[in-house]
Amino acid sequence: MSDPAIEAFFAERKAGWLKKNLKATMTEEEVRNAELECEEVFALKNWLPNAAKRAGQISLSTHPCTFSHPSARKNKNGYVSSVLAQADYKADGFFRSGNLKVEPDALGNAAALDVHKFLTLVMHDGSTLLEHLQKNSDLAVNLLAAAGNVEDLKEGLLAMVSASHEVVTSSKIKQVYFPVSDGSASYHLLSILSHSGHLFEMRKRLDHLRFSEETKSARELRKHNHFSERSYQEIYNLTTIGYGGTKPQNISVLNNQNAGKAHLLLSMPPELSPRSVRLPSHNFFGDTLYPKQLQETFQAFHRLMSADYNNLNIRKGRDYRIQEYLDHLILKMWQVRKAFAEQTHSRPETLPSYQKTWLLPEYEQERLESQGWLNELTQEATRYFYACYKRVIGNSAIVLGDTEYMAFARIIEQNKEALL
Repeated sequence: MSDPAIEAFFAERKAGWLKKNLKATMTEEEVRNAELECEEVFALKNWLPNAAKRAGQISLSTHPCTFSHPSARKNKNGYVSSVLAQADYKADGFFRSGNLKVEPDALGNAAALDVHKFLTLVMHDGSTLLEHLQKNSDLAVNLLAAAGNVEDLKEGLLAMVSASHEVVTSSKIKQVYFPVSDGSASYHLLSILSHSGHLFEMRKRLDHLRFSEETKSARELRKHNHFSERSYQEIYNLTTIGYGGTKPQNISVLNNQNAGKAHLLLSMPPELSPRSVRLPSHNFFGDTLYPKQLQETFQAFHRLMSADYNNLNIRKGRDYRIQEYLDHLILKMWQVRKAFAEQTHSRPETLPSYQKTWLLPEYEQERLESQGWLNELTQEATRYFYACYKRVIGNSAIVLGDTEYMAFARIIEQNKEALL
């Protein structure tokens, strides 16, 4: 064993075995016999063949099925196929497997976890022992040659990453039937699995954000109201989920290393404040001002216009109903302005230019300095009043004359300040 990582692995295993088996009441001879037994158990000629037999009991996987259900790995059809996603690394800003480099997970018999740890040891050149076995390097050949038949041992150890020719899934995993449009009414069966590497990498990063020494010191300074040049981030509404209960090792290796706990970010739709007005996209009058909202106003206006006499009271009543329409228009105007002031990220491009000047907060200075837009607004408000009147009353609507239009223009002029 020329690599320090292999020597350290066996030294750790021997120390653990002795700690478990040595008793304080043992004699020196019993201790010596136990030490000899330990050396025999972990001698390469004994341990490697045993590990080669057990390697097939554990499988490398980027998406372990046991996160969906602890008993999902085995069913009447055999063992569920292990998934090893090989995505090309490309940091393109999207959340996908290729944007994050994480080591594959492993699942299977918890008694074979030592074999997984052995094969994932990082050698002096930065490659794992498993990669050396796959490349058939001198280091791997020399290691296996010291324990027995090289090819037999290699085949046994590589069973951890060998893929079955038959694809098997489980009813305990969420399934999606995806139809294929080839005219044969066939479909793909997709199994929805968790990427455990991403799951625990997220926990690692979240824990660093929350509990690193820099964050603790910055939080302490804030607590005592002291200045700090470094800021820190708080992540709210986190949920911690547990996998495997008291036996996280039955789910996967990564799950066991993280005590079966992972963090979930809040995934809820945004809380939107209800609006009392619909924002105009094409035209304020058609999109925001509805005839039905002023139905009583137009019905009262029609009764006045249908009277077979004309006196001061009739004219005052007519002006009152026109003012009622303008009051409602001004109310909607302020509601729209307030909503646009709060919503700065988008603007209706198809809104007429005079309505942009009238409604959008960024045109306020132009609105006050130049009032050419007011003439267009007056004409459109008058046209829309008559259009709404006809829509509410129907065929009985009376054609308005110059007197009514002049009255409308006069009342708008009186409300000019409120429209700015």
